[in-house]
Amino acid sequence: MEHGNAEQNGPGGLDVVVTTTASDSHTWNLVYLQFLLEEMGHRVTNLGACVPDALLLSECRRAEPDLIVVSSVNGHGHQEGLRVIEALRACPELRSTPTVIGGKLGIAGADDPDRERALLAAGFDAVFEDGAAVAGFRAFVGGLRSGVLL
Repeated sequence: MEHGNAEQNGPGGLDVVVTTTASDSHTWNLVYLQFLLEEMGHRVTNLGACVPDALLLSECRRAEPDLIVVSSVNGHGHQEGLRVIEALRACPELRSTPTVIGGKLGIAGADDPDRERALLAAGFDAVFEDGAAVAGFRAFVGGLRSGVLL
């Protein structure tokens, strides 16, 4: 696990857990998200690639994050995300923790409104598909920091 520098990021930032799904072995997306969030002043726990659901749950219970970010680039994020959010929302300690998912979530291309609706209905607070969503992600995180969930 990689951790952000709390001294550098200060007490005003959020505690964020960044993770992939169990089948996603990509790491550059996680490193990018970690650096982006740290640049925004947040403390990041990066769980790395191929994170089993049980490990994600135990680490989030331990860390009590202000935000959970699930990233996937292998095209299975939609399917695995539904399973992950169900487990997170079933956990009383994490039921109301803001949780987002993003990246390449399906193999049929981005911007599938049915896929996004299904992920939101399952319990994600926001869905960010592919690279064009970085501005929206930054705005969402900024809203959390100011206490306004977008």
